[in-house]
Amino acid sequence: MSFGGGHHHHNITSEVLRLTTSLAESTTSLSSSSAQRDYSLAARSLTGGGGGGPSGAISDMKAMEHQTLKVPYEILNKKFRSAQKNIDREISHVQNSVNDLERAVQTRGAERSVVAEGEGGSSPGVTINAINELLDGVVGKLSVLKRKSNESLADELEAANVCKKRLEHLKDYCVKSGGAAGSVTNEAAVAQWKKKRLDRMLVDHFLRSGYYDSAINLALRSQIESLTNIDLFLVSRQVEDSLRARETYRCLSWCHDNKSKLRKIKSSLEMALRQQEFIELVRKDRRLEAVRHARKHFNNADDGQQSSSSGGHNADLQRVMGLLAFPADTPVEPYRSLFDESRWDELVEQFRTDNFRLYQLSSSSVFSVALQAGLSSLKTPHCYKKDGERNGDCPVCSQLLNKLAAHLPCAHCSQSRLVCYISGQPLNEHNQPLVLPNGYVYGEQSLRAMAAQNGGRVTCPRTREVFDVKEADKVFVM
Repeated sequence: MSFGGGHHHHNITSEVLRLTTSLAESTTSLSSSSAQRDYSLAARSLTGGGGGGPSGAISDMKAMEHQTLKVPYEILNKKFRSAQKNIDREISHVQNSVNDLERAVQTRGAERSVVAEGEGGSSPGVTINAINELLDGVVGKLSVLKRKSNESLADELEAANVCKKRLEHLKDYCVKSGGAAGSVTNEAAVAQWKKKRLDRMLVDHFLRSGYYDSAINLALRSQIESLTNIDLFLVSRQVEDSLRARETYRCLSWCHDNKSKLRKIKSSLEMALRQQEFIELVRKDRRLEAVRHARKHFNNADDGQQSSSSGGHNADLQRVMGLLAFPADTPVEPYRSLFDESRWDELVEQFRTDNFRLYQLSSSSVFSVALQAGLSSLKTPHCYKKDGERNGDCPVCSQLLNKLAAHLPCAHCSQSRLVCYISGQPLNEHNQPLVLPNGYVYGEQSLRAMAAQNGGRVTCPRTREVFDVKEADKVFVM
């Protein structure tokens, strides 16, 4: 780009400044409005302000769908903050280039005035070519700013679209569950939505359990990739695998990317990684290098970080530094434990915990929590009687689930409900309980129906004894 006469210098620099400011403000406005809009939609969806579904559907959303919206919103918020930093940095570069150009133009103008008024004809210090180079630099910086702004906005829009898809998916349940009662079409739609939710819960459970291939295949088959947090867990998998391979660089990079939020939750993961690097250097007998490592990383230890041990991170650092005086095979505690390879497994667990805290994920999957809550609500002491009969319709009485529910509390029932063993209908004033001579109680309706088909005789389904229906007596429940 060539640069013309001096009388346009100030107009050009002013125009560059105006374009820079306008581009920065528009980018910031778009990013901020995108994040705020999706947050508002998420909040209205969770509180029921955006839909007409029944209160039961809203309670269902609050109890089970927190991570469905929270994770993509946290990702959107992270991308917004990262974009803001990148744009601010590029704006600063543009501003510096514009300032250099402005100073050169002013110097050029002052030198021309001196030459015109003076007697001598000395050549100016700032040439036209130099100003042209500065102007080209400003244009280049503006191009970089525009490119990075577009890239940042594209990333934010991608994250915002994920939020939008999940919001629409959750609102779909509120709409379907709030339709006409008894509608076959509506009930089928709700059942289909719940099947998709079960698949989402299974995908999340598989990811937490380490069955990544099964989770991905299920998500692809059910077409719910955008409704799951597969990408988040795949990143976690890479970090965990690197830690198991005795490498820290990938986890340290993750700590750097999430530095501000890790500081807010007072995570000590980065310091634990630096300590482990120190331990590995001592284990390899590279003690001088370990000392340099300690001077570089331990002097800047953040006092706000709290170690999991009672003594805090300062006590941990003192113990770690004490390793310099011991060989790797020392039997002396606590130094023997510091050399133990199991510390890498502890780092994996610490990373996993901090990662869940970062996105406000619970330590247990929603599937696990829902399954335990359901089993506990159905569990009764009768399900574990050794000499009692198992109810084939009771999930807790089944062989597999019976073991899973063994350590769960029984259902809290303030008022007993009697149910007929034959029909499953409640025993009340319309279906009075009758006791047979062998002591088993059944509903009057079931016994009368059986007697009508067998000439007044009834067969106890438990003992196979046969009685006359007239032998059954009424039972009064106090």
